[in-house]
Amino acid sequence: MAETNNDKHKIVIVGGGASGLELATKLGRKLGKKGQAEVILLDATSTHIWKPLLHEVAAGTLDESEQVEYLAQGYRNHFRFRLGKMEGLNRAKKEIYVSPTLSDSGEELIPRRTFGYDTLVMAVGSVSNSFNIKGVAENCLFLDTTSQAFRFQKQLVETYIKTFSGQDGAHGKPLSIVIIGAGATGVELAAQLHEVTNLLAVYGLRESSNVRLTIIEAAPQLLPALPNKLAEATKQQLIKLGVDLKLGCRVTEVTKEHIKTHDGEIIPADLKVWAAGIKGPDWLKQLDGLETNHLNQLVVDETLQTGDPSIFAMGDCAACVWPGRGNIPPRAQAAHQQADVLYKTIRNRLSGKPPVKFFYYDYGSLVSLGKYTTVGNLMGNLMGSVSVGGFIARVVYLSLYKMHQVAIHGYFRTAMLTLSNLFRRTVHATIKLH
Repeated sequence: MAETNNDKHKIVIVGGGASGLELATKLGRKLGKKGQAEVILLDATSTHIWKPLLHEVAAGTLDESEQVEYLAQGYRNHFRFRLGKMEGLNRAKKEIYVSPTLSDSGEELIPRRTFGYDTLVMAVGSVSNSFNIKGVAENCLFLDTTSQAFRFQKQLVETYIKTFSGQDGAHGKPLSIVIIGAGATGVELAAQLHEVTNLLAVYGLRESSNVRLTIIEAAPQLLPALPNKLAEATKQQLIKLGVDLKLGCRVTEVTKEHIKTHDGEIIPADLKVWAAGIKGPDWLKQLDGLETNHLNQLVVDETLQTGDPSIFAMGDCAACVWPGRGNIPPRAQAAHQQADVLYKTIRNRLSGKPPVKFFYYDYGSLVSLGKYTTVGNLMGNLMGSVSVGGFIARVVYLSLYKMHQVAIHGYFRTAMLTLSNLFRRTVHATIKLH
């Protein structure tokens, strides 16, 4: 079934992450509202959560109001949302193919469809890279998508209750949570889980001292994106919280009950989280001849254009060269900047003007350890690189999310959402318990 009903320029954006949703919103407000183009956003899920917040979803501490409904967002901003997962591409016909959407019981809700396009933007994000280590796919939890984060949160609470209300609790057996990977996701999740286990104890379950948190990292230091001084400060904070750090430790196999390392150590684990690297989804390698790199990312030029002049890619699924420094890192600030550039490029395409070149401006890196601290480095033309921590770093960290909210909601709605969340916290539980 093909969806083609008019002669307007058709812009199809695949992936409703930070960059995809921001681009669809801006194009809808500018081109869709005026009837100058038809803007379609395709995603496999019906709601959006900013990906850097997925560790809070997993811990159960993120307010549900932070979710954005794609259908409502599309209605308010003059683009069309379509639920589905892309499975193929025909560049000659300028068509993408979308697999059937099934219910939880396997019933077909939406049949296989075909969408025509004049401009196609791939913004499908990334998935965890298991590096083909035995047992990872079968025995680890992942935080690539909102549904995976919710699944982890549900399993966390159920495992906690089972451990401390059943026979294991009676014998004093600790709940063991192991996070593999000490990048921003792994470190932020560890701090968030430490806070959550304390809250679960406050809410009436056993003491948090019966929870053992471990981070395993193959590299000799955590947080490679941060300077050594800040990485060391984060390390000391995690040690202070009681997190067991195993640095320079490579995982060789994951079983249902244990994690095995290269030096023969066997680490018991009730919950195992894989956060040790990312890659593009495997199906990107079969997109009608579009070039990909060893991480399945679509190779793009300085205008974010693939080998096809009608197809662009941005965000984690795009391999864009950062002159002299390899590829642009998979960060939220990069996705935000790329969405801005493609917005200008697509408007230029409609008026016959050349595409806009993308220049990445690195404003630094920040890592939040929940209520405990925030550390990072800020970069600018005047001040160079400056290390920050504590309250200032926390304010800057939160401002990154507010920038994303402003891009999709506008200033007034973002202010109202912020105010309403402050009031909600006075009556709602700090964590989700179901």
